[in-house]
Amino acid sequence: MWDWVIWAVLIGVVLAGVAALVLLILRASEAWRALEDTRRGVIEGLDEFASRAETTAHRLEATTDDTGELQETLGRLRVSLARLAVLRAAIDEADDTLGRFTAFVPRK
Repeated sequence: MWDWVIWAVLIGVVLAGVAALVLLILRASEAWRALEDTRRGVIEGLDEFASRAETTAHRLEATTDDTGELQETLGRLRVSLARLAVLRAAIDEADDTLGRFTAFVPRK
C-alpha cells in the first residue's frame, strides 16, 4: 500500500539529483567561460602593456641618442664660445693699442 509513496519519493530524489547535476555542470561551464575570458583579457592586457613598454623603450632610446647628440653640440658650442672670447679679447687689445695711436693723430 505504501509502495507507491516510496517509489514516488525515490523518483523525486533521482530527479532532484539529476537537476542538481545539470545545475552543477551549467555553473561549472559558466565558471570555465569566465576563467577563459579573464585569461584572455589578462593576456590581451599584458600584450598591450608590452607593446607600450616597447614603444616607451624606443622613445627613451631615441631620447638618449638625442641627448648624446645634444652633448656633442653643446661641446662644440663651448669651444666656439671660448674662441669668441679669445677673439674679443684680441679685438679689445687691438682697439686699446690703436686708440693710443689715434689719440695723437690730428683730426679734421
